[in-house]
Amino acid sequence: MSDLDRSRPVWRQVAEIISKRIADGTYPPGSRVPGIVELSAEFGIAASTAQKALAHLRTTGVVRTELGLGTFVADSK
Repeated sequence: MSDLDRSRPVWRQVAEIISKRIADGTYPPGSRVPGIVELSAEFGIAASTAQKALAHLRTTGVVRTELGLGTFVADSK
């Protein structure tokens, strides 16, 4: 997916795309979201960019990370 707008922070765009997928049910609560390697491959971005997108989603409470298991959609509150 190379249709990212390079004039805006790429990590933010990736985070927005993941958020939209969560909102539309592509990734339901409790489901695993793609990790750094998968996001890097899907969007053609550096691992550090994918990591920053996931970190943002984690900070905002959209996803949670379980060490050794992956990143999951946070349960709705």
